[in-house]
Amino acid sequence: MTDEWHGWREAAEQALYGPGGFYVAPGGPGPSGHFRTSVHASALFAGAVARLLGDVDASLGHPRELALVDVAAGRGELVTAVLAALAPELSVRVRAYAVERAHRPAGLDDRVEWLAEPPSGVAGLLFANEWLDNVPVEVAETDAAGAARYVLVRRDGEERLGDPVTGADAEWLARWWPWPHGGGPGLRAEIGRPRDTAWAAAVATLDAGLAVAVDYAHTRAARPPFGTLTGFRAGREVRPVPDGTCDLTSHVALDACALPGAELLSQREALHRLGVTAGRPPLALASTDPAAYVRALAGAGEAAELTARGGLGDFTWLTQPLPPAG
Repeated sequence: MTDEWHGWREAAEQALYGPGGFYVAPGGPGPSGHFRTSVHASALFAGAVARLLGDVDASLGHPRELALVDVAAGRGELVTAVLAALAPELSVRVRAYAVERAHRPAGLDDRVEWLAEPPSGVAGLLFANEWLDNVPVEVAETDAAGAARYVLVRRDGEERLGDPVTGADAEWLARWWPWPHGGGPGLRAEIGRPRDTAWAAAVATLDAGLAVAVDYAHTRAARPPFGTLTGFRAGREVRPVPDGTCDLTSHVALDACALPGAELLSQREALHRLGVTAGRPPLALASTDPAAYVRALAGAGEAAELTARGGLGDFTWLTQPLPPAG
């Protein structure tokens, strides 16, 4: 009912993951039908993740079984592409998991186990691409006196202010998203506590290896004063309305999610480390092997998109190593 008011966390949970929700409705196109991610932009992204999995394998001493856990797997595009990019000698030791709340898509590689939650007690690479931005959170806004209050929303997207923010949520705001000095009414923030908890729980499923979260993000020194909550539908940014017809997303305070030993870096830097660069092939190749030149030129263009400032290159990677016990 459109006249019922809820906090944004509850409203988004129902709109995204409730019966008929945006991400779980049967027969839908999945996330790729509504927005373009690095996974869909280029196979170079999956190739980089495959190289990262190889690095994790080496760091673990080449175990007999190596986990690849794709969190927020969509329709399985990334895990499928990573398996295809692996060398045969590594592929035979990889146990692949796709973690997603929607039903398993038809035709997915039989090697991929489809789960609602990450498997526990595994060693390898847990990779969460654009997951945490879809973990629903409460939204806070300052009132006329500058005090933080929860934002309530109806199913039609209309908002009003609710109760004051107190307790653990208020403590999180004070630590991770303090209002600017002298801030007045209308300032907004997304209270990221559920994302911190979700990430810590995902990391805890790994006995050893590396956990990576990739998302549009911000840090405490540069929080956006009016928040980032928005919607997407059919490739366009739209007003966030919690009625199940659009994606509901907001940038992630990844510095708050980070556990001891973590590193934050831009996607541009992360992919450069993994060999994805946008350098043009030598012009001489055009005359000696024109087909190879065209392929290399196309690859350079795709690498440029994945690493572009102001675009996909501005994603933040949170990398969390987990050394073997003992």
